[in-house]
Amino acid sequence: MFTSTPGFPGDIRLAQKIKDANPKIKVGFVGPHVSVLPEKSLKDCSAIDFVCRKEFDYSVVEYAQGKPLEEILGISYRKNGSVVHNPDRPQIENLDALPHVTDVYQRDLDVRRYNVPFLLHPYVSLYTTRGCPAQCTFCLWPQTLSGHPWRKRSSDDVAREMAKAKEYWPYVKEFFFDDDTFNIQKARTIELCAKLKPLGLTWSCTSRVTTDYETLKAMKDAGCRLLIVGYESGDQQILKNIKKGATIERARQFTKDCHKLGLVVHGDFILGLPGETRETINNTINFAKELDVETIQVSVAHAYPGTELYEYAMKNGFMVADNKMVDEGGHQLAHIQYPGLPADEILDSVHRFYDEYYFRPKAAFRILRKAVFDGGERKRLYKEAKTFLKVRAMRHKWVKERREKTDAAVTAEPVKV
Repeated sequence: MFTSTPGFPGDIRLAQKIKDANPKIKVGFVGPHVSVLPEKSLKDCSAIDFVCRKEFDYSVVEYAQGKPLEEILGISYRKNGSVVHNPDRPQIENLDALPHVTDVYQRDLDVRRYNVPFLLHPYVSLYTTRGCPAQCTFCLWPQTLSGHPWRKRSSDDVAREMAKAKEYWPYVKEFFFDDDTFNIQKARTIELCAKLKPLGLTWSCTSRVTTDYETLKAMKDAGCRLLIVGYESGDQQILKNIKKGATIERARQFTKDCHKLGLVVHGDFILGLPGETRETINNTINFAKELDVETIQVSVAHAYPGTELYEYAMKNGFMVADNKMVDEGGHQLAHIQYPGLPADEILDSVHRFYDEYYFRPKAAFRILRKAVFDGGERKRLYKEAKTFLKVRAMRHKWVKERREKTDAAVTAEPVKV
């Protein structure tokens, strides 16, 4: 089972239910949480037989083929009442040796059942690289699972898989390359685009704002429609604090280049990063409105175990008491706060961010125009709007309850004389 820190409590409950139904079944956990906390994870749930640390592709195959736990690299397990940690498994260098995931999708999944709001439907997601050399302090994946060394599939291997995917799903409207950073190396990106272009596919990917115009043009010419871009903040000092390796001015130029080429941008922003204040939150909201990208996602900063942000928040006492990342429905909660900026205010600012961004006439018109001319888009918009308003109401309730508790605690505190 793939697990994460916010999902771990629910995942171990499921694992226990599986064991209760069939005590002979073996349960292995993979993912960031168990990679960073293997011993604690095994002690937290007796139903887990072993965990795989970091990349798990070959570890789980070897176990399925009957190899003894003692001989499998990169796993942790119980033996004679103690937890044993086998030596680490080396990172996978030859990604071309891995099987094509599209073969598994074609065999086991109906891809039409999956939906992401900013992608065309139906879509198919896959990877062409692993790892990310960027040093962002908050980013979970390179610090806990895939590592910083950047490894790539050959452009020929990717092109072969995409040609096959086109045959598998002639009705798929978009392919999404979900790499940590798809276009981080210019030469490789341009080479791959040259091999994707003859296929006539529509595709999207992740991107950094450091990508130059020439690379973006090659991507657009090869069928790229949309970029998911981590702007994170509109405050330069916060970008320095999180080691983003990008500037506000570079983000502006990148966005102008995308608009000029007709590339759609889905912008990601984070509130509650180190150095956040009421002023920097306003800076970020105004910066997002200035960029005016097609869609946005606003998150609260989450300090995952194993990340530099986690160490920073713990060392400075910035984690809230209950330390919950999500509510019972899986919706994000703020669990970091700073002097003068409580967690409930950070979360409340997320709602304000969305309201100020999407209720602008320009942004509202853009959404309504798509809905008017596309029946499928209209249905999807209606469904997403209902979900958004429901989540918004739940978060407002959470913020209100936290503030009432804080006020009650302040009222109950005896006056010192």
